[in-house]
Amino acid sequence: MYELLLILAAVVPAAFLLIRVYQADKLEKEPAGLLISILVLGIVATTLAVVTEQLGDALLTGLFPQGGVIYDFILYFVVVALSEEGFKYLLLKLRTWKSPHFNCRFDGVVYAVFMSLGFALWENIAYVLEYGFATAVARALTAVPGHACFGVFMGVWYGEAKHLDLAGYPEESKKARRKALWIPILLHGAYDFIASLQSDWMIILFLGFVIWMFRAAVKMIRKSSAEDRPMTKEGLRPELTGEQADTKADEQLEQTNRQTNGQTHSDESD
Repeated sequence: MYELLLILAAVVPAAFLLIRVYQADKLEKEPAGLLISILVLGIVATTLAVVTEQLGDALLTGLFPQGGVIYDFILYFVVVALSEEGFKYLLLKLRTWKSPHFNCRFDGVVYAVFMSLGFALWENIAYVLEYGFATAVARALTAVPGHACFGVFMGVWYGEAKHLDLAGYPEESKKARRKALWIPILLHGAYDFIASLQSDWMIILFLGFVIWMFRAAVKMIRKSSAEDRPMTKEGLRPELTGEQADTKADEQLEQTNRQTNGQTHSDESD
C-alpha cells in the first residue's frame, strides 16, 4: 500500500502538467494514441540515457577527480544533459516530424512536453521508490516541472522548425532544430550544475534560476497557444527581417530580371 502511495505521489505532478499543456492546445487536440506513444518513448529515452550516463561517468571518473568543479561541469552539461535531452529530441523527431497530425506550431510544444514528462515520470517513480515520500515532494516542486520546462523550450523551437520547413526555408528550419536541442541542454546542464554547488548563495541562485525558468516557460506556453496557427505547405511564410529580408528581396529581384530578360529575348526572336 505504501509503495502504491509513493507511485501516485510520483505520477500526479507529471499527470497534472500533461493535462495543463493538453488543455492549452486550442486549435486541434492531438490523438490519444500519438500522445501515449510519445509518453512511452519518453520512458525509452530514460533507459537509453541511463546507459550513456553510466558509460560517461565511468570515463569521466578516470580523467578528473570526482566531485571537482570541472568534473561536475562536464558531468551535468555533457554526460547528463546531452544524454537526456539528446535522446528526448532524437525520439521526438523520429516519432512526430513526418506525422500528418503535426500541423500546428503549438503541436511541437505538446509533443516535446509529453516526451519530457514521460521521461520525468519514469525517472520520478524510480527515485521515489528508492528514497521515499520526501523525495516525491521535493521532485514534484523541482525536477518534474524542470523537465516540463525543458520540454517547452524544446517544443517552441521544434514547432518553429516544422513551420519553417513547410514554408520553404530548410536552412532556417535546421537552425531552429539546433536551438530545439541545444537550449534545453544548456538549461538542463545549468539546472543540475547549480543544484550541485553546496553553499547558501548557490541555493539562492538555484531558486532564482528555477523561478525564472518556470515563469519563462509559462509565458512561452501562453504566447504560443494564443498565436497558434495551422501549418500547410501553402501556408503562411514567416516574416523575415534584416539581412534575411534583404537576401530574399535580392533573390526575388534577380528572378524578376531573368524572367524579364527571357521575355525580351523571346520578343526579339519573334
